[in-house]
Amino acid sequence: MPTPYVEHQKAVTIRNDVNLKKETLRIEPDEGCPGRFLVAFTFDATVAGSMTVYFFAKEELNCNLTAMKPDLIKPVTVSFKEGLGQKFRQPSGTGIDFSVFEDSELLKQGGMEIYPLAVKAETTLSADQPSEGEDQKPKTPNSQITQAVFEKKESGDYQVRVVSQILWVNGTRYELQEIYGIGNSVEGDTDANDPGKECVICLSEPRDTTVLPCRHMCMCSECAKVLRYQTTRCPICRQPVERLLEIKVNNKAEEPPQQTSQSPPLPPPPALHQEEGAHFV
Repeated sequence: MPTPYVEHQKAVTIRNDVNLKKETLRIEPDEGCPGRFLVAFTFDATVAGSMTVYFFAKEELNCNLTAMKPDLIKPVTVSFKEGLGQKFRQPSGTGIDFSVFEDSELLKQGGMEIYPLAVKAETTLSADQPSEGEDQKPKTPNSQITQAVFEKKESGDYQVRVVSQILWVNGTRYELQEIYGIGNSVEGDTDANDPGKECVICLSEPRDTTVLPCRHMCMCSECAKVLRYQTTRCPICRQPVERLLEIKVNNKAEEPPQQTSQSPPLPPPPALHQEEGAHFV
């Protein structure tokens, strides 16, 4: 039987104006209100905007969030300026008291798609943007939504676990997913002869193609073109291959010069558009 054809796509670069670093998302005790806990994290932003923390939120149309228990705990919004490596901590007195809720409520409720914690980072529309006209679509701010649950540790303390991150860019919704191995393809402090940078098939060309849905970046584009006609298994984990996504990572020497010193680029998070294939920077 002939090997089924596997679709080979190329990634499209999309600018992410604000990025919450999900590995930094955590809760901290509120010294001003014993028994309550505050949300804290680190984020990057190339433009100004606002950060809103929701407890028990449901995602509606156009990436809008609705608080499902506003009588118990209200959303809180804090403005931010542009800048990299910014620290966010929820204002004292606005945190969550875990003793009010059952443990089952602090996990995602499947049917309703209610997340116990959601953080929405929304950019501010600039004043110099053209006004809405007959031939123009309404301008909407770009945003990033981080959805998470609270898990109870053996010690009895609670910790945050991120379930998903969503981007809303130019009126289109994207879901972020990690790509395994993309870090080895980015020029950095590691040795250029590091074998982890090369395609696992030819062992000579740099890796630039990701296998979906397992998300292993393990091949060069040329070997990927051959693979899709010969096998339907990932070379790393042997899971079935549904699609191949080519992601060209620019070297520092190839990057275009910055247009303004006030808008430094965000470090590229390992992410892709699950349906259309997009690499975010």
